[in-house]
Amino acid sequence: MKNTKFFIKTHERKYPIYIGISSISTAKNKLKSITKNSKNIAFFLDTKIVPNRIKEIIHSLKGKKISIFKITANEKNKNFVIANNLLNGLAKKKFNRSDCVIAVGGGIVGDISGFVASTYKRGMKFINIPTTLLSQADACIGGKTGINSKFGKNLIGNFYQPELIISNTTFLETLPNREIICGYAEMLKHAIIKDKNFFSWLIKHGLELVKKRNKKLMTYAIYKSCKVKAGIVEKDEKEKNLRMKLNFGHTFGHAFEATKKFSKKLNHGEAVLLGMMSACEFSFEKKILSLSDLIKIKKHFLDLNLPHNLKKYFRKRDIKKIIDFMTIDKKNYNDKINLILISKIGKSLRGKIFSKKEVYKFINRKI
Repeated sequence: MKNTKFFIKTHERKYPIYIGISSISTAKNKLKSITKNSKNIAFFLDTKIVPNRIKEIIHSLKGKKISIFKITANEKNKNFVIANNLLNGLAKKKFNRSDCVIAVGGGIVGDISGFVASTYKRGMKFINIPTTLLSQADACIGGKTGINSKFGKNLIGNFYQPELIISNTTFLETLPNREIICGYAEMLKHAIIKDKNFFSWLIKHGLELVKKRNKKLMTYAIYKSCKVKAGIVEKDEKEKNLRMKLNFGHTFGHAFEATKKFSKKLNHGEAVLLGMMSACEFSFEKKILSLSDLIKIKKHFLDLNLPHNLKKYFRKRDIKKIIDFMTIDKKNYNDKINLILISKIGKSLRGKIFSKKEVYKFINRKI
């Protein structure tokens, strides 16, 4: 599979996602159609992406006034100061609601760009061109936008669906291996919570994806990952119930990231992998997940050398901070911790409520 396309249908809108090595070329007509009435186009560009990489896209937007805003993409910069600078930049250049923001970068750029597009004049057109495996396999789908607060990750944001997603897999060729692992984390998450056949496929092809970056396998894996997420988002766009399953590993993971102060010592995908393993082990301890399924999952982590051991990243003194960050997670109620657990590979539970004391004891045994 070199290229593919499918549509995502939410309450807000129906929009296409193009995936593959020539997805930019195949999406040109759709791009022109969406921006037909736009005079101004703002590219929110990750500073790691050289402008030459978007030359083909700019060429297809002849007659439009192009503005490029660069974003240094890291969790510390995913804040209201940066978002406000971008909003002021649009206002200074007299952008209108009919104009368009095009995000070119990873999940951080997509989150900030979507947030800015959704709030500028109460909403303007938004197109997402994700350039990392994590953003192509997960973050670009579903319309979540957000910025961080000193109190936690993604606490400020909304739901705002893009008009178009173009996942060009040639961007992945120059990614550091650490970034590939991060994207693989979300693929693995989707397999574990919803698709046991995809999990079996990842066991067979995981090494080729992570180490060799096989292009055909990569396009297929991104497609399968996106299909799982899209199927859930279409049924529960605003995360009222079913969509909470997508937070498997993230309640732990976001707290791990925040405890490390969103530093390079532990990036999002690595934190999610640690969170997924924690959620699996917690599921087993609560007699929800079988030992055989836990062993299968652990073996896959070990075979691909995925982050899984909390002791490598944290000390006993960190546990209180971790619990504090878990407690203020968006999904929690009444000072309890709401965890997405799994009953077997391919099937997750919507959410189980646990006391801080229970979770504290569990983490204490792991560190």
